[in-house]
Amino acid sequence: MLNMRLTKMIPIRFLVLLAAITFSLVAEAGKITIAAASDLKFAMDEVVAAFNQAYPAEQVDVIYGSSGKFYAQIQNGAPYDLYFSADINYAKSLVDAGFATGEVKPYAFGRIVLWSATLDASRMTLADLSADNITRIAIANPRHAPYGKRTEEALRSSGLWNKVEAKLVFGENIAHTAQFVETGNAQVGVIALALALSPQLANQGGYWLIPADLHQPLEQGFIITRRAADNALAQEFADYMSGTAARAIMTNYGFILPGEGDSRGENQSPGVGLPPQ
Repeated sequence: MLNMRLTKMIPIRFLVLLAAITFSLVAEAGKITIAAASDLKFAMDEVVAAFNQAYPAEQVDVIYGSSGKFYAQIQNGAPYDLYFSADINYAKSLVDAGFATGEVKPYAFGRIVLWSATLDASRMTLADLSADNITRIAIANPRHAPYGKRTEEALRSSGLWNKVEAKLVFGENIAHTAQFVETGNAQVGVIALALALSPQLANQGGYWLIPADLHQPLEQGFIITRRAADNALAQEFADYMSGTAARAIMTNYGFILPGEGDSRGENQSPGVGLPPQ
């Protein structure tokens, strides 16, 4: 009788032990949520995929949107562990206000381009936007989207803002702006080079690189937020962004990295797909 009871108890004890081991492994696995500017959509997806290959037990969730809106959300307690801003000044402000752990880490300079899914934008310039046959031009909202701010600066520098303002349709962020053009709700748009080079858009239309001297640099930076001060995975991912694999992915999407050329891309390495200015 005793032997029969032991036999019945062994599977139960085994299951309890197995459950304890499983719980321990889950508890040790890290999890972070990243708020990232939407120009990073395709590049960051690839970076996270590469990171997960190296660290398969870790969970990295990314939410894409407007840098300005994320900035406000973090100040109001949004549960983000890292914040990648298309305007480094948003990240610096969060550091100054005590919402970050450590200093801002610059990660790239962005570029803006004319892009169209129906027109050959590679043969266009900003001056073409004032043509009568172009009636809808998509740009990111300058009030909270850094790419929109730089687009407005470029149009004003070119003396075109007043000529095209009535044609403008505003996207909530730069990815939303690209959607306007992709779906035909705008004939042409000013979007991030990183999106124009993405697999989703690269084969749909051409682009023209807007000269960087028409606008302030799109210097971008990220922070580890205050809530992630003790999150080892947040620091691990931050370190990974400076590694060879992540930098190669960012370069493939046309980003100019710290220490490689300048914000205008004059020293950009070949093969990125930048047309001559």
